Amino acid sequence: MKKTALLLLALVAFVSLQAQWVNDPATNTFIANCSNDAGEVYLSTDEVSGDTYVQWSQMRSNGWVPILQRLDFEGNPQWDNNGIPMTNPDLATWSPGYAMTATNDGGVVTVFRTASAHHYAVRINADGTFPWGEEGIMLFNGLGGDRSEVMAGNDGGVWALGTDYEYSYLQYVSSDGTLGPVITVGDGEQNHDFGLMVPGLDNSVLLVYEKNHWAYTYYYEKEIWVVGFTRDGVQIAPEVQLMAPYTMGGSYCHYVVPDGQNGGYAYMWHAGIGGAFNTYVFHFDEYGNSTISDLNGTPVHTSDPSNFYLSAYGTVDPISHDLIIAYEKTDASTQSQSRIYMNRITSTGERLWDEGILVADNTGSSYSDIKVDAFEDGSGFTIIYDKGDGYNSIMEAKGFDMEGNLLWTTSLSTSSYPRSSCENSTGFHLGQNVVAWVNSSNGTVYGQNIAPDGTMGPVELPEPCYAPENLDAYYHYDEEAETYGAVITWDAPAILPLHYNLYRTEPIDGARVVIEIDANATSYFDEVEIGTHIYQLTAVYENCESDFALTPAGEDHISIYITGIQEDENEEIVTVIQVYNMNGQRVNCTDVKALSNGIYILQGLTQDGKLVSRKVVVNK
Repeated sequence: MKKTALLLLALVAFVSLQAQWVNDPATNTFIANCSNDAGEVYLSTDEVSGDTYVQWSQMRSNGWVPILQRLDFEGNPQWDNNGIPMTNPDLATWSPGYAMTATNDGGVVTVFRTASAHHYAVRINADGTFPWGEEGIMLFNGLGGDRSEVMAGNDGGVWALGTDYEYSYLQYVSSDGTLGPVITVGDGEQNHDFGLMVPGLDNSVLLVYEKNHWAYTYYYEKEIWVVGFTRDGVQIAPEVQLMAPYTMGGSYCHYVVPDGQNGGYAYMWHAGIGGAFNTYVFHFDEYGNSTISDLNGTPVHTSDPSNFYLSAYGTVDPISHDLIIAYEKTDASTQSQSRIYMNRITSTGERLWDEGILVADNTGSSYSDIKVDAFEDGSGFTIIYDKGDGYNSIMEAKGFDMEGNLLWTTSLSTSSYPRSSCENSTGFHLGQNVVAWVNSSNGTVYGQNIAPDGTMGPVELPEPCYAPENLDAYYHYDEEAETYGAVITWDAPAILPLHYNLYRTEPIDGARVVIEIDANATSYFDEVEIGTHIYQLTAVYENCESDFALTPAGEDHISIYITGIQEDENEEIVTVIQVYNMNGQRVNCTDVKALSNGIYILQGLTQDGKLVSRKVVVNK
């Protein structure tokens, strides 16, 4: 008996050892067993631990079932080799569209539509337990019935989205399973479909959705809109049209990527302009406002009737916040010549790389399942794609700098077989990006990691590099000393740094001054000259310097106007420039009489032109 137990332990240790991220593209990393018909693979990484959740779907006795596996940072599966399936609900025998996301407190939430056309959310903790029960939680009071979508919030909860073709339904689910109000979007006149979400200010959501109506057989007239809500159901961004109506096939739908500034990019390929297939890009800010005035959007490539530019996938550079988008170019006549191009597009619609940069030329093979992911430090990005004959494929990756120059080429998976590739990649977190796929010939889920330098295999987990939080500042005048300047405040990060770096941009020549501040401080008085000064703050650790601290409004800097005189609290603001609530959100109203009850910060000009801030209480 002891001998058998030791043998089993040895086998477990061997399997665990073999499961770690490998650097051999001929074998790749085992994730889980599955059936040959499995597919619809989704991934999401816990940004704190680096653990990655993988979800795929396959036919079981209760329908087309989502199944999940958890990988630690080293690539070791943490759950059963067959994964954890959704066993209780009866599900459809086809996919209405399932979704999954890691939460920021270590768990994972999957959402799906049941056979009874209801949407459910199930949470699984890192240890494999079900805190909301194996049945999960019914969403939207039983409304909906079409696709499900989910997006992680900033407090362990998630935003869930469902549609029933006529309306879109939003609902926030807290980490303990508490349901927020159901938000209904739609007027009942035009159908709603293919909604997608991006995070907004203070855990709000911006919903990007399609309005459509039937035009003729298999074709619809579609347009794209965006609207924003808080998790309490308050609308904070009006409905804004991003794309003008065009007639296209019902299967063509838009995609969305956050821009890192509480707004996002939407893009869609269609043949609605001149009958030539192309991909068009749109952008909206944190208030849902379109920043590209042309409702046709910006094409990734100049349209021409002899070529299609489609199958796009985008990412956002974390420094410039430009969209990096890769797309397939194929001839219109036979669609037999396949190439991959990439372009860089700004939030105002400027196409920086003109007619694009060639990524992969036509070699007689076809390309598919393109993925694009920016490096965490903003120095470049990688493009991953499948290459094959339409039945069997291999997987390749290429790295580029932000000027579009090739850095490296890596073969991720060189064994050619029929594969169902992931719908998304994880993006780079803690120094690695993860993709996964189903080997449809042997019924196995495989995956692979890749580092920003193009290497695969073990990656050393970096030390946490937490940024300070809640950056704020105010003007201060010392009447006794007759000195003036800015007081900068912040909340300390989870781990104290060696020190802080306070960056000040000078108002006259734009020079940048760096001030080193003690690690135990959470405020600093900076005696400066008259003028507008811009401040940014980082935490410095032994091996890294953090990102800039964010203000409550989500900005990575704060501006302070120094007047050089003592402010008179009795001086009245005669011109209100902007209004913030106590959560730091900008309120789209400068009429104090029109504000609802609450406490606000007004920024405006006094009679003599001074820029001042005042706290006001509205109590009607």
